[in-house]
Amino acid sequence: MINDIIAKVNLHKNRLQLALKEIGDWDSINSDIFEDFEKIKVVDTFIYRFIKLQDIIGEKLFKTFLNDIGEYKDNMSLLDVLDKLEKFEIVESANRWIEYRKLRNQLTHEYPNNEDEIIDGIKIAIDVYYEIEVILDNIYKYIDSRR
Repeated sequence: MINDIIAKVNLHKNRLQLALKEIGDWDSINSDIFEDFEKIKVVDTFIYRFIKLQDIIGEKLFKTFLNDIGEYKDNMSLLDVLDKLEKFEIVESANRWIEYRKLRNQLTHEYPNNEDEIIDGIKIAIDVYYEIEVILDNIYKYIDSRR
């Protein structure tokens, strides 16, 4: 079960990384990107994959991981799950993951006339992505250490 979820996580992660590589090749991230349809497609891909990655991690991977190590109970809230993950040093801070969720929601609800907010959100999401990579590495290392 966890291997299926990890495969989906890696699918979104790999596609997000491709978009991120293209974004990294640009001179800068500014309002000019909205004038270039190819860049808009890359930004849309990045945002979509960022959201999907965060969703599958928060809704499936965390719970399945805790269940596999005998630490999950059906009545656990997201905050309970995050607190457990913090104790196992998977996430740095439960509150930080909540901030990631707020960013995810912000990116989901942005409107085209808020270009500056979208650009700021993208820049923050890029930094957050690298933090999410660390979380995934922590989970993968924990799983490997138990095999």
